[in-house]
Amino acid sequence: MSAVAAGKAAPAFELTSMDGKAYSLQQALERGPVLAAFFKVGCPTCQFTFPFLERLYQQFREKGVELWGIVQDNARDAQRFAKTYGINFPILIDDEPYETSQQYGLEYVPTLVLIAPGGQVELANDGFSKRDLLEIQKSLGRHFSVSPPALFQPGEKIPEFKPG
Repeated sequence: MSAVAAGKAAPAFELTSMDGKAYSLQQALERGPVLAAFFKVGCPTCQFTFPFLERLYQQFREKGVELWGIVQDNARDAQRFAKTYGINFPILIDDEPYETSQQYGLEYVPTLVLIAPGGQVELANDGFSKRDLLEIQKSLGRHFSVSPPALFQPGEKIPEFKPG
């Protein structure tokens, strides 16, 4: 589990996206919550999780949700990952020595950290957790005052948990 747990202050960071745009956690939190999803392109659990994160992004995109993938790989590999898994939300590059990942105490990927507008961590988990994704969706729904559609579709075989 990451060192950043619910109730703790999220470390501030600034990273650059695959297309060279700068992203600041502090500035984003002025607009609302931020979901930071740390990953590596070769991680099978990340590959499984990210299409569900894309669903969340699409559900709240028009409301201005800040959902960021934070990758520990280069921009070229991250672009290939985004194309392969249909990811449209920003992917930020955490270059070696992975300072942002270290600030967050990452041990496993994927690690999801939902940060409330005040800068406090609302939820932090690693691996794929169906329950936590539903909790993130519920929290974003409350924040944006919307009732999003189902995150998981009937007939999908979704495990409760997949370790990272």
